[in-house]
Amino acid sequence: MKSTQQITRAMKFVAAAKLRRAQEGVFAARPYAREIKRVLRSAAARMETPMHPLLVRRPEERILVVVLTGDRSLAGAFNTNVLRRAMEFLREHSSKKLQVAVVGKKGRDTLRKRGWKFAAEYLNVSNAVEFSKAKEIAAKMAEMYVTDEVDAVYAIYNEFKNVMVQRLCVEKLLPIDPAVLKEGTTEKGERSDVVHNPASESLPTKPSPDGTMNLVDYIYEQPVAELFGGLVPRYLESEVFRILLESAAAEHAARMTAMDSATRNASELIDKLTLQMNKIRQAAITKEIIEIVSGASSAMS
Repeated sequence: MKSTQQITRAMKFVAAAKLRRAQEGVFAARPYAREIKRVLRSAAARMETPMHPLLVRRPEERILVVVLTGDRSLAGAFNTNVLRRAMEFLREHSSKKLQVAVVGKKGRDTLRKRGWKFAAEYLNVSNAVEFSKAKEIAAKMAEMYVTDEVDAVYAIYNEFKNVMVQRLCVEKLLPIDPAVLKEGTTEKGERSDVVHNPASESLPTKPSPDGTMNLVDYIYEQPVAELFGGLVPRYLESEVFRILLESAAAEHAARMTAMDSATRNASELIDKLTLQMNKIRQAAITKEIIEIVSGASSAMS
């Protein structure tokens, strides 16, 4: 038990170090995600009707479900909760044509045992989340959606709130919500009472002769529609990257919490076993003393 306690304590410290790096990744990705959304809204505001294949909405008859789990166990109920919610989602939409993509070995192994075949699988992602992997996953989603292979893409994952709390999320990634292009919507993690105006944020101002400030429009080298067409896939990539980072941070937090609990349980069990061992040892010593005294009494008699 003492050896087990040393292992769980070491795993707790390793998970804490990985969690710190994962949190830094989440915080570092937020400015990019915020700015790509602001620029996307700014470009959409200059178009009469924003159009892009990833914005086209169709009846959801064919659905791609992306399930994000960990690659290893010993993380408490982290993987179990995601897989349970994924199976509920699949049962709820059993009348539709479903395809599954998995991120993580635990999800792959469990769903494979249940007879599911995968449109794509990505392993060893949570240990070191890289933007290149997010681009690869986003490109696969976009390809399947643009070619009419699927009508919607959902992601099921654990969102990181804090060390003790992870929120199970079912998020629709495609088609992109039109509300994203509108003013007044807020980014995840931003204050809801702060309203961003993309037009006013992206346009510089200059004083007019009467002293008022007028907006100055940019002169684009490319047509606005062409810029918008390049920004939409980048927005999808940033969303996938955010989800990967959130899931990785939630996994490390769950593992750290589980190993901390295991360490405390091992300590309690060590105390109980030590007490039991001392009682048995004392009983053995007492028995030996009684035998010695009895033997000495018999010899004297």
